[in-house]
Amino acid sequence: MPEVWKRCSQCKKEIPLNGIYYVCSVSTCRQKATNYVFCSVACWDAHVPIERHRGEDVAAIEKRAPRVPEPEGGAKRIVVGSPSTGKLGEDEILVVVSKVKKYIVEKSGMNTSADVMDVLTDRVKRICDRAIEEARRNGRKTVMDRDVP
Repeated sequence: MPEVWKRCSQCKKEIPLNGIYYVCSVSTCRQKATNYVFCSVACWDAHVPIERHRGEDVAAIEKRAPRVPEPEGGAKRIVVGSPSTGKLGEDEILVVVSKVKKYIVEKSGMNTSADVMDVLTDRVKRICDRAIEEARRNGRKTVMDRDVP
């Protein structure tokens, strides 16, 4: 019997190593906090109304599970530097996705592409970098509202 990789997020059926599984095309369903995986399109389809997905862009994406088990406790990330200053991952989103989407839909009735979050994150980082430099120029170790361009 093949080893189990994960369990289906909907029916809890086992998904074997190197087995086919499905993920949701909606970015919030693929984030670390949710990380939904489904054993079949039917299980993915059952989660769509629960998560209130709307639109024609919602889809099940077929994937293949890893061939070998993941290390105990999941993949380890090594951070160089002091433990109190955790490094941000290059792909970490700095905006609250649900809040941005809610704002846009309430303001305009429009949907929001997942790619928008990457662009917003890049802009937030640039604004923060400028504010940090301004605080340094003023001899402070605290970024204040007046430092934000």
